Amino acid sequence: MKIIIKNKSELPIYEQIEQQMKAQILDGTITEEEQLPSIRQLARDLKISVITTTRAYNDLAEEGFIISVAGKGYFVAPRNNELMRERMLFEMEEALEKAVTSGRDAGLTDEEIVAALRSFMEG
Repeated sequence: MKIIIKNKSELPIYEQIEQQMKAQILDGTITEEEQLPSIRQLARDLKISVITTTRAYNDLAEEGFIISVAGKGYFVAPRNNELMRERMLFEMEEALEKAVTSGRDAGLTDEEIVAALRSFMEG
């Protein structure tokens, strides 16, 4: 599992962790039933607060991506790929809606918004 924290990101650190873990679970980089680093270990590895990693793990567990096994730690939940994919699609649509609204509020044309999205995807 590889997590990269971007300090200049608009997203809070816990959301960066969540997004990257979700993506790695969905693409199979982190496999079904694989044990994850402990909350404290991940916090140490990323040099962030335990509170932040706890928030990320709790959110991922609430969304069904990971499970907590008492006394053993956190594991990737058995996959229901269609359900996970639908959740990720919903999140993407919300983010795109927000981006389009922000672009229009800034006076951009639809073509400029699409060009910005293409540029972002290539970058």
